[in-house]
Amino acid sequence: MASRNQNRPPQNHSNVGSEDIERQRVSGRAKARAPLTAMVNNATAGNIEGIDSSMIEFTKDDIEALLNEKMKKGTPFDNKKKMEQMVDLIKRLKLCVQWCANKIETLHSEVESAVEKCSATEIEMKNKTEELQSDLNSANEAYRRLETEKSIIVESLNDTRDFNKELQDRLKSLKDSQNEAIKHKEMFREELKKITDDRDRLQGKLNEVMLEREKYIKFKYETYSKLDKLASKTEALEETCSSQKEKINILEQKLHAEREKLEMADLSAMETRATFEEQKKFIRKLQDQLADKEFQVVEGEKLRKKLHNTVLELKGNIRVFCRVRPLLQDRSETKMVVTYPTSIEMLGRGIELEQNAGQKQLFTFDKVFNDDASQHDVFTEISQLVQSALDGYKVCIFAYGQTGSGKTHTMMGRPDSPDLKGMIPLSLEQIFQTSQSLKHQGWNYKMQASVLEIYNETIKDLLLSNRSSGIDQTRAENSVHGKQYTIRHDKNGNTHVLDLTIVDVCSADEISSLLQKAAQIRSMGRTQMNEQSSRSHFVVTLRICGVNENTEQQVQGVLNLIDLAGSERLSRSGATGERLKETQAINQSLSCLSNVIFALAKKEEHVPFRDSKLTHLLQPCLEGDSKTLMFVNISPDQSSIDESLCSLRFASRVNAVKLGIHNVRPRHPLNV
Repeated sequence: MASRNQNRPPQNHSNVGSEDIERQRVSGRAKARAPLTAMVNNATAGNIEGIDSSMIEFTKDDIEALLNEKMKKGTPFDNKKKMEQMVDLIKRLKLCVQWCANKIETLHSEVESAVEKCSATEIEMKNKTEELQSDLNSANEAYRRLETEKSIIVESLNDTRDFNKELQDRLKSLKDSQNEAIKHKEMFREELKKITDDRDRLQGKLNEVMLEREKYIKFKYETYSKLDKLASKTEALEETCSSQKEKINILEQKLHAEREKLEMADLSAMETRATFEEQKKFIRKLQDQLADKEFQVVEGEKLRKKLHNTVLELKGNIRVFCRVRPLLQDRSETKMVVTYPTSIEMLGRGIELEQNAGQKQLFTFDKVFNDDASQHDVFTEISQLVQSALDGYKVCIFAYGQTGSGKTHTMMGRPDSPDLKGMIPLSLEQIFQTSQSLKHQGWNYKMQASVLEIYNETIKDLLLSNRSSGIDQTRAENSVHGKQYTIRHDKNGNTHVLDLTIVDVCSADEISSLLQKAAQIRSMGRTQMNEQSSRSHFVVTLRICGVNENTEQQVQGVLNLIDLAGSERLSRSGATGERLKETQAINQSLSCLSNVIFALAKKEEHVPFRDSKLTHLLQPCLEGDSKTLMFVNISPDQSSIDESLCSLRFASRVNAVKLGIHNVRPRHPLNV
C-alpha cells in the first residue's frame, strides 16, 4: 500500500475543496428530499403559506416535474375543485421561485468565497509543488526498491508455499508409515509367537536327528571296520594267489618232469595226471574267490561314497562355519566382544556377540572356530566336503565378512608356510593326493583349473598368458583381445565362462604356481579399515573328470574356492574416487548375494541369480544336490561390532537354506 501511495501524483487542494462542497450539496439535497415531500403534501392540504422556503430544497427533477404537472381530470363542471388545484399549483410554483432566488444568492456567495480560496490555494500549491517534486523523485526511487523487494518476497512466498505443501505431504506419508508400522508390529508379534512355537518343535526334532546322527556315525564306524577287514582279507588272498602262482609254476615244472617220466612208468603218469587235475580245480577256485573279492572292493567303494554323501546331506547341503579373527595388538584392539557358550549343546557351535547395551546375542552354526583355531583345525572339518568333489559333486567353499576379518587368511593363508596354508592350497593338495591313491583301484582323473576375479562387476582372467601385473594392464589386455567372459550354464548344470583360460594340471605344484601368479595380480587396495584390502571376488575353479578302467564308472565334479571381497561401510572406509566406486560395486554384489540367499530361504519361485556376476557364477552351487560351505569371518574388536552383527545375521539366514534331492536338475551320469 505504501508503494502505491508514493507513486501517485500530488493532489490539487483546490479540487479537493470543490469536491467537498459538491458532496455537501448532494448530501443537503438528500436530506431535504424527505421534508420536501411532506411539506408539498401539506401544501396540497392548503398550508403552503406557513412553510419556510429556507427549509425546502428542490432538485432539477422536482422542478421539471412541477413545471410539467397537469391538471387532474375530474368533473367537467366542478370549477371549484379546478380552482383549488390551480391555486395549489401556483403556491408551489411560488415556493419554487422563492427557493431558486435564495439558491442563487447562496451560490453567488459560495462562488466568491471559492474564488478567494482558490487564489490562496494556488499560491500554496506553487510552494508545495517543488517540495512534492523532490518527494516524488525520492518516492519513485523507493518505489523501485520496493518493487524489487516485492518480487523477492513473492518468490520467497511461492517457495514457502511449495515447502509447506511438501511438508504437509511428508507429514501425511509419515502418518501413513506410522500406521503401517503399528500394523507390522502386531504382525511381527504374532510371527514371533509362531517362530517361538516352531523353535520348540524344531528343537525336539533336532534332538531326534542328533540321535539318528549318532546311530549313523556308529554304523559308519562299523562299516569302516568291515572295509578294513575286507581289505586285509583281500591282501591275504592276493598273497595266497601269488603263492599259488608260484606253486603253479612248480607244478608245471613237475608236470614237465612227470611227462618225461610218463614214458618210463604208466602208473606214475596216471597219479601225476590226477594230482594235476586236482591242482587245476583248486586254482580255478582261487581265481573265482579273487574275482568275488574284487567285486566286494568295488561294492565297498560304492557304499562308502553313498554313506559319505548321506552323512553330508544330514549335515546340510549348505553349511555355515564361523571363524573369529584374533585381536591385533598393533591396532590397540584390547576388548573382545565375542564369547563362546560352554553348554554341551552349543559347544563348538555357538557364539555370543556382546552389544553396546551389555546384552548378548546368540548365534548357532554348524561349526564355530575361536581365535585360537589353526588352519589345519579348520581344514579337518572341510576335508570330507572336498572329497565330495572327487565323488562327482559340485562343491563350493567361500569366505564372507567385512574387510580385515581374515577371509584371505582363511582361504589363501601363506602357501609357502606349511602351518599357515589356507583352505585353497590345502584342498587342492588333498584332491591330488587322493586321486593318486585311487589309481590302484583303476581310477584315472583329469584336472582342469581356471582362476578369475570379479572387479567392479567385470570378470577378469587371472591366467591370461603374457600379462603384466596391475589392474590397468588387465583391463587393457581384456580390451585388446576382445574378451567378453560371458557366463553360461548348460543343461547338465555345468558353468562355463566364455573365453576364460582353462589350464590342464597334473600335480599340486603346478596349480600352486598358477595360484601364486594369480594372487600377485589380484586387485588389492588400501582403505582406512585395512592396509591390504581385497577389492575383488577371487574365484578358483577345479574341474574333475574321473574314469574307472575296471568298472567303466565315470564321475564329473567341480570344486569352487572363493575369497569374496570385504564388505565395508562408506563412512568407515573413507573411500573416494576409484576406491569409492570399488566399494559401491562390492557392496552391491554382496547385497545381490543376500537377496539370492533370502529368496532360497523363502523358497520363492524366482531367485535373482542374474542381478550380479557373482550370483550368476554361483548359481549351480546354490541349487539341487550341490554342496556349499560358507565361512563367515568376523573381527572380535569393539569397533567392528556393527559389521560383525550384520555378518552373523546374514550367515544365520544362509544356514536356514535347505537344498534337497527333489531340486536336482538332470546332471552328469553318476553311477553311485
